[in-house]
Parts: sequence; structure tokens; C-alpha cells
Amino acid sequence: MSPENVMAMGSQAIQVTLMVAAPMLLIALAIGLVVSIFQAATQINETTLSFIPKLVGIFLSLIIAGPWMLSVLVDYMRQMFSGIPGMIS
Repeated sequence: MSPENVMAMGSQAIQVTLMVAAPMLLIALAIGLVVSIFQAATQINETTLSFIPKLVGIFLSLIIAGPWMLSVLVDYMRQMFSGIPGMIS
């Protein structure tokens, strides 16, 4: 197995990880921004106030984007397993 193949596999793994994590991270970021603006406007400094909306948002994003995330991961793993014979030689 050449170093180029290893780097390509690592790059693809990072790309798949970012693609799968992006919906949840973006939802958490948006909800955190909205809650922060609300806290700044009302001067409520409660640290636990943003936890429940983020938790609900991430749960909803998992429900909505879950099938797509699962298909991306299954396709990646199928591609990795089908490439195993080529790695041996």
C-alpha cells in the first residue's frame, strides 16, 4: 500500500466525517447564536439556557438528516471494504 493511497483514504475519511457532522454542528451553532442574542438582549446570564434548545435542535437534525447521514456512512464503508483486496497486493 503506497503512501498516496493512505493519504487519499485519510482525506476521504475526514471529508466523510465533516459531511456527516456538519448538519448537527450547524444547527447547534445557529441555535447557540440565537440564544446568545436573546441572553444579551434580556441580560439573562444562565449557562443552562442554551442546553435544552441545542439538544432539541440536534435531535431534530438527526431525525431529518439521519437517513442521509447513514447512507453516506454505509457508502463509505462499502467502498472501504471493497478496496481491501487492492490493499493487500
